[in-house]
Amino acid sequence: MLVQQSSKLKEEILRLKKEKDVVILAHNYQIPDVQDVADFTGDSLGLSRQAATVPQKTILFCGVNFMAETAAIISPQKKVLLPDLEAGCSLSDSITVSELRNWKKQHPEAITVGYVNTTAEIKAELDYCCTSSNAVNIVKSIPEDKDILFLPDMFLGSYVAKMTGRKNMHIWAGECHVHAGITPEDITKKLESMKDTEFVIHPECSCTTPMMYDVANGSFDNQKVSILSTEGMLNHVHKSNAKNFVVATETGILYRMRKDNPGKTFIPASEKAECQYMKMITLEKVYDTLVNEKNVVTVPKEIADKARLAIDRMLAIS
Repeated sequence: MLVQQSSKLKEEILRLKKEKDVVILAHNYQIPDVQDVADFTGDSLGLSRQAATVPQKTILFCGVNFMAETAAIISPQKKVLLPDLEAGCSLSDSITVSELRNWKKQHPEAITVGYVNTTAEIKAELDYCCTSSNAVNIVKSIPEDKDILFLPDMFLGSYVAKMTGRKNMHIWAGECHVHAGITPEDITKKLESMKDTEFVIHPECSCTTPMMYDVANGSFDNQKVSILSTEGMLNHVHKSNAKNFVVATETGILYRMRKDNPGKTFIPASEKAECQYMKMITLEKVYDTLVNEKNVVTVPKEIADKARLAIDRMLAIS
């Protein structure tokens, strides 16, 4: 899109959202143009909180389907719009309701903890929902003698098990295709070539588990490696005195990092770490959704009521 066209479209979106009293929420992985028109940009947990507290009765959610569903569950009295209903999630697709129910039957006494990157139907089967920001705290809140079923991300699950010392966590073998594609080799190459650089790594990355052991063993000399959620990354790089960072997560977050920290340099661990689902949300689709107030995301009441319990527990512990 030409810069002039983009600028005019942004002006129209800003005018329309004010005129219609619509709040725009955008995930950190959205394209820069979409982040520019958002009222709030953040991670899944932060946006969930905003959905629950904003005064507007209409939420236009710039993210993927499960995020809009979560907003609809949290705020059933509000209208939730999604610019593209086909914006899915490979991680969310990695487990079905029937698979989860069968798994629960095999472990009838276990507590079920599910990542927010799941469908509403899956959330309705959970005891607790969690995000990468609070997964460790959620698991710590559960009595140590209770088995835990953790789903669907195996890398986040392994990270949580390591951080909590839990030996009774059963972890589903799902993954985010974007984060799974950021390999230990990607990080090792950057570590070897960039000695005066801090590394921030998302716990969904396939490199997370080996990196934790390497960090614990002091394999990186004086290089600082931190494993953080997206919002944790943003807070960390802002407060850090370092000037150079390698960022291991979806590349959309680099826009906000660079915008908020103009004197610092941010390099992606992998240039290929792009979520095609997140990038399906465009300015044109945001504008069209605002004009026509279409693509309303709804969740059946029976499912929403059950799912809300798991989400409310997540928000209470956070």
